[in-house]
Amino acid sequence: MAPLKPYFTGEAIPPCNRVTTCQKCIRTPDIERVGKTSRHGTYFEMLGNFSFGDYFKHEATSWAWEFITEWLHLPSELLYVSVYEDDDEAFEIWTNEVGVKTDHMVRLGKEDNFWEIGSGPCGPCSEIYFDRGKEYGCNSPDCHVGCDCDRFVEFWNLVFTQFNNDGNGNYTQLEKKNIDTGMGLERIACIM
Repeated sequence: MAPLKPYFTGEAIPPCNRVTTCQKCIRTPDIERVGKTSRHGTYFEMLGNFSFGDYFKHEATSWAWEFITEWLHLPSELLYVSVYEDDDEAFEIWTNEVGVKTDHMVRLGKEDNFWEIGSGPCGPCSEIYFDRGKEYGCNSPDCHVGCDCDRFVEFWNLVFTQFNNDGNGNYTQLEKKNIDTGMGLERIACIM
């Protein structure tokens, strides 16, 4: 996403308002987790779709849900969605418009559900998880979405790039709101 920052801020004009990608990625921020979980690899491919001031939360969430439930036929009872703890708008869209049951919704903090790399465009995000079953859990009574065990596998992250961080923790609304999503090819292949 970093090379696309000028498109999100409006400093550069994108070649199109909607873009899809397949990016080869090397895991760096959490490389110490590789080999300790079944979901962290050193190299993976990320499928992305981006909106540069075109569509936003309503479309990104409904299209994501349509794709995974109607095209991939993933059972909704095994799907969970997280939102940033303060993003009431995303919570309302997921539950009232998309139709995700509230007991399949989780609010997580900035570390899990707010995407940013230093200064520049950033925003809250929603992650979609697949429940692999209790046998993959940690056996903790509070095992839940966001737990560090292998039960709930996050496979798609929808970033709502709507703020600009000045580098000092001050956030202002971007003139145009954007979408940056990433679905792990290997993770969705394993789930399927």
